[in-house]
Parts: sequence; structure tokens; C-alpha cells
Amino acid sequence: MDQIIIHVDMDAFFASVEIRDDPSLRGKPLIIGSLPHERGVVATCSYEARRYGVHSAMNIKEAYRLCPHGVYMHPNFEKYKAVSDQLHEIWNTYASASQYIALDEAYLDVTQRAGDMDGARSIARAIKQRTLDELGLTCSVGVAYSKTAAKTASEEKKPDGYFEIPTAKDFVDLIIDRDVRVLYTVGEKSAEKLYAAGIRTVRDIRSKPEEVAHLLGKQGRWITQLAFGIDDRKVVPYRPDEAKSIGREVTFQKDVEDYGLLSDVLVLLSLCVEHRTRRVGLYGRGVTLKLTYADMKSISRSRAIYPTDSAATIYSEAAAMLDKVDKRAVRLVGVSLYNLSKDGAVQLALDGFFEGSGGDEAQRAAMLGRLGERYHLDFASNLEKIYKADTLHRTVEYMRRHSPESQR
Repeated sequence: MDQIIIHVDMDAFFASVEIRDDPSLRGKPLIIGSLPHERGVVATCSYEARRYGVHSAMNIKEAYRLCPHGVYMHPNFEKYKAVSDQLHEIWNTYASASQYIALDEAYLDVTQRAGDMDGARSIARAIKQRTLDELGLTCSVGVAYSKTAAKTASEEKKPDGYFEIPTAKDFVDLIIDRDVRVLYTVGEKSAEKLYAAGIRTVRDIRSKPEEVAHLLGKQGRWITQLAFGIDDRKVVPYRPDEAKSIGREVTFQKDVEDYGLLSDVLVLLSLCVEHRTRRVGLYGRGVTLKLTYADMKSISRSRAIYPTDSAATIYSEAAAMLDKVDKRAVRLVGVSLYNLSKDGAVQLALDGFFEGSGGDEAQRAAMLGRLGERYHLDFASNLEKIYKADTLHRTVEYMRRHSPESQR
């Protein structure tokens, strides 16, 4: 075998961590995400909840309709990140290269350390056992000749599963009569195009490669390769400095018509983007503002800028773009830096933004001071907490309820 890849996928990760820490939740339909009276979606759910049709990314209202007796909880991302770090320590023990897809999922290249399928099988069993013994959690593991086959294998026996796909022939034999969505690069829209052309199974893709390429272009040619079991991609460790953009967004629990509040929220989002950007040593050459209106129509506006990692610059550009959009009720607001690189110079002064400002620290203090006066919160002392997703959302909701406009 040219390469041996293991795909590890934790079973209902967020829910499993909560059940581990609170055994009274075991056996109950647990839904992690928004609460039923809030806006939002399901982040993940226990297998008991899945029996009622609940699944990740489902609107929380629909989840409640399907499972009104479920236990609903907000996610604790700090806890999950800490557990994820422990998982990575275990997994890295066995891999020459690790590619993390999410907190709870990874591809591991074990070609050298395993030597052959017998060795890979032993490694996979060790990963499962250590994950259970040391962290009290189960995972599903697939061992295969390629990344696509390894991911397919890990899905075969979930939860707490193990499956092997040693060769391309084994992979094709397994999936040939399955729906085209079994190939993980085939999303909903691509599948609809294929279905409309009478291409419903992997066998159909293999028999109509030119038509698939015509329908989906470059993606179609790649899908056809996968249908024949061809996938020579390597396990490539993720590098934060290779990110294409860095952004933050929030969804309001009630639509917002106060654009002064939106501008204030952009301050916090800009600070969060600055924090993440500086953590990986990058500069952005463009700012994007994203809005989703109450009718679910989304728009984005972008501006090219001098290289920066400054929240003041990000905010200034985003606020200027906000001034020019249609003033309608807003459901979601977000801001991001794009065209990232390690080369750049921080813009320390902004024309007309803060008179007499003395650089990043002074600008940050001025922004936070203005917010503090408006909302009577000590933003400056709690900034490290606000960088965390759950605190950011709680803070924004507090601002929405206590904005000067809402008090009139």
C-alpha cells in the first residue's frame, strides 16, 4: 500500500462529553445548541435524539417540534476544546502527520509507523481503547488506503465502530450501488444536478463520466475519480497561517433595526477578528461586512485596504460599509479579514477616526470606553472573556436588550 490512513471521528462529541460529565443525561435525547425559545441550530445531539429525526445544523424550532421532551443545552466550547486537545495528544502518538478537520475529527497518516494493515489495525484498536480508558469517550475509526475511503470506513459502523477498506476495489465494491451523496464532496446542490440528469448512484457516475464532468466541471471530474476509488491526497497538517480569511459573526435572538447597535456590535466583532489574526501572525488586505436580513436574504460588502491586523481599521471599514447598505431589520451581522499573509504593516493611525489617538492601545481603549458608557459594562476588563463565542453572544444579547434605542 502506498499509504495507510486512519480517520477518527468522535461519536456525538459535544453530547458525549456532557453525558460523561453528567451521567444523569445518559439515555436521554440530548440536544446541544440553542434553546427551544432561541434562534439558532443544533450543534450536535445524542443518538437518542437522532431517533426522533433531530440532526446537526437543524433549526432548533424544528428539533423541538420533533423532540419536545428532549434535554436542550448551550454548548460549552471551552470544555470541548480542552477535551479535543487531550484527544490530539493521543492521536499524535501514532501518526507521522495529523490533519484535524474539526475538534473531534482527524485524518492520521500511519503508513510508516504501521507498516501494513495488521499494524494499522493494532494502532486503530489502541486509539479506540485509549480514548475510552483515558477520556471516557467512544470514537469510530476507519482504516483505508485513501482519505475518502478512510472517512467512509469510519461511518460504516457508527457509533463506537471500526471498519477497514484496504484497496480501491474494496471501496468501489462497498459503495457502487449507493446514492451519489456517499461521496463526501457531493453536496446537496451537486446531488440535485446529478439526480436531474438521472445520475443517482456511484455506478451511474462511473457509466457517465463525461456527462458528470459537463454538469459539474472540475468537481465532476474529481467525483468521477472518487467513483473509481482514485484518491491520492496526502494527510496535510493544518496551519493557521494558511487561512484564507478570519471572521466572526453573531445571530441576534430578535431582529435588529437599530443600526447604532449594529455599529457597536461591529466593534466587538472587529476586536475578536484582531485577536484571532494576531494569534497566528497574519495581516489582511481586505475587510468584508456580512448581513443577513430578517427575510433571510444575505449580503456582503468588501473593501481592499492596506495590510492590517488592527481592530480599529477593521471596524472603521466595516462601519463605513454598514452606513451604505439598505436599512432593514437584521438577523445576523459579521465581519472578516481576507487576503491574509504574514507580510504587512499595521496601520497605527486612521484619518479622522480618533482625534489625537496614540496607536492601537489608545484606539482600543477609546472604542471600549465608548461602549462602556453606552451599555454600562466594563468591556475592557472582560475582553478576554468576550473573545469566547458563548460570552460574545451573551454580551451582544445584553447590548440588544439595553441599547439606548431599546430604552426609549
